[in-house]
Amino acid sequence: MYSSSYSRSLASSSSAVNSSIWIIVSLVLAVVGGILIYFLFLSKKNEGKFKGFVGWLYDFLSFKKMFMETLLKITYLIFALYITLSSFAFIGTNFLVFLAYLIIGNVVVRIIYEFSLLLLVICRNTTDINKKLSKKDKEDKKA
Repeated sequence: MYSSSYSRSLASSSSAVNSSIWIIVSLVLAVVGGILIYFLFLSKKNEGKFKGFVGWLYDFLSFKKMFMETLLKITYLIFALYITLSSFAFIGTNFLVFLAYLIIGNVVVRIIYEFSLLLLVICRNTTDINKKLSKKDKEDKKA
């Protein structure tokens, strides 16, 4: 009778249109939602106001707590273990390649991660200094 290829192409094109519409609606909702959350929930007047999970969420969304340090430490351990264990694949072929891969690989990974953590420590220390200076300014204005 009739070929079903036309109905398949029609269904796939309507599916593509629906996907495109949903992507646009998602973008609009994300922009509006992000702006509302920022101005209504993350405003400075709400700082220290929330407790429990909502307080944790406030700190998380306002980047008061950094999770990157923990993530970097975990990924460093994973890469160091991977390099150490995978270096044993070269022990049968060439002992010098095994040693170079084992030692140089771990040293390079350590240097990369120490540099990354150094940037985070500088950020944290700068934040602490700013907090202490702002407290001192407030005390000086009271006196």
